[in-house]
Amino acid sequence: MSTDLKVAFEDIKNLVLQGKAMDAFEKYYAEDVVMQENGNPPTVGKEANRQRELDFFSKLSEFRGAEVKNVAYADNLIISEWFLDYTHSEWGKRTYNQACIQVWKDGKVIQERYYYGA
Repeated sequence: MSTDLKVAFEDIKNLVLQGKAMDAFEKYYAEDVVMQENGNPPTVGKEANRQRELDFFSKLSEFRGAEVKNVAYADNLIISEWFLDYTHSEWGKRTYNQACIQVWKDGKVIQERYYYGA
């Protein structure tokens, strides 16, 4: 496990908690990143994922909080558990825990998948 991964994750976590998730995305995600939510089809490429993320954030009407509950590191892997609490214009009030699995290469996230309850 690389100390660099710990440093990068701490930076991502801090940016997200400061409301700067897109700054973390631009800094740490690879051009060919593949991102997936639960069993939904994966979204491929940074531009497609950028648009998906921007769409999500544009529909947040209230953000009440986020917290990292647990994190584990391996050679090129980070697994984190997040608590999230927000209101989305299409989904309503959401309060839940989610697991996030990130695969890293050359200091960038190349694959990310989220698991959470419906």
